[in-house]
Amino acid sequence: MLKTQSEISDRASFSQIRYAQCWEDADILLAALDIQPGDTCLSIASAGDNTLAMLARSPQKVIALDLNPAQLACLELRVAAYRELTHPELLILIGSDGNPQHRGLRTSLYRRCRADLSPEVRQFWDSRPQDILQGIGHAGKFEQYFQIFRRYVLPGVHGRDRILHLLQDKSLEARQHYYQTVWNTPQWRWMFRLFFSRFVMGNLGRHPSFFNYVEGSVAEQILSRTTHALTTLNPALNPYLQWILTGQHLTALPYHLRPENFEAIRSHLSALEWHCGSVESFLDQMGDNTIDRYNLSDIFEYMSIENYQQLLQRLVQAARPGGRIAYWNMLAPRRCPEQMYSTVRSLTELAQSLHQQDKAFFYSAFNIEEAIGVRNCVLDSRSSSYSC
Repeated sequence: MLKTQSEISDRASFSQIRYAQCWEDADILLAALDIQPGDTCLSIASAGDNTLAMLARSPQKVIALDLNPAQLACLELRVAAYRELTHPELLILIGSDGNPQHRGLRTSLYRRCRADLSPEVRQFWDSRPQDILQGIGHAGKFEQYFQIFRRYVLPGVHGRDRILHLLQDKSLEARQHYYQTVWNTPQWRWMFRLFFSRFVMGNLGRHPSFFNYVEGSVAEQILSRTTHALTTLNPALNPYLQWILTGQHLTALPYHLRPENFEAIRSHLSALEWHCGSVESFLDQMGDNTIDRYNLSDIFEYMSIENYQQLLQRLVQAARPGGRIAYWNMLAPRRCPEQMYSTVRSLTELAQSLHQQDKAFFYSAFNIEEAIGVRNCVLDSRSSSYSC
């Protein structure tokens, strides 16, 4: 029987902003989901960035879910900002420009959004004036982890001039040469392996329980993907990398913050709804053949293989034929089991191609599953097989 409560909710506290930004690349997400006008979508809310990006594709409905009410407060403030602010003002509220002179302006921008917030969310943000002053994109535990790295760790290895040179637009050959001859020092590798170790990341960045199903060295896997982002991909086009290294967006913005997408998102805000709770409990309220597209972030990272497979089966049952499910693996491998191939088609080539373009580079894999049709299958936990 499918659990109605998410496995991670039994272990981790959800009372603070864990992610003030969505650290997943909306460009590859939208390419994977291929959202069509009229689609019904379900999205893990996180800070709201990718949920909002999905609105630009004109779906009929986007349902955002999160276990953490603080994450939904991030989403709700962003929705109010799209309604009340101009695009440049939205960037200031987020903190994209990194301008310290905008601290006071952010307070006035928040006041303009405040009337659109529910009483609970208004109280949440009223009690966090410092988060408003510095830009709400800095407010999460994960962003504060990167801030420690940026302010106190990285300067001991590379100075600002090197960082800015790294982020300049260069050819592939020039990027590879700069990385190998200037950036990739023994000190860089030693520092990286220490700061992005399971222990340090678990205590300063993510909750330690998020690593329960991780296999292999955390730091080595992230270092390999970081090398890919600094050489194969172009840092000048990577907003995630730019924020990690400088605390702002220099020459690139994530999808939902680009000026060309602002009006498309704003005009479809009425299609968005959000709820606090688990995917499991929400699916209990939904009938079969109701969801066209799923953005599931990396929620399977925190589940046992058995719970992952049970939830995947329920997601497929709730999907319309041809419905797509997109999700990331950071360090815990999760793949559709062969026993489900009669109901699910894994779009492996597309997923691997998009993963190579993933600007949020620290994920080890990107997965796209497509529902073939609804069949009632039951997982036998003793034999790890399905009867349909």
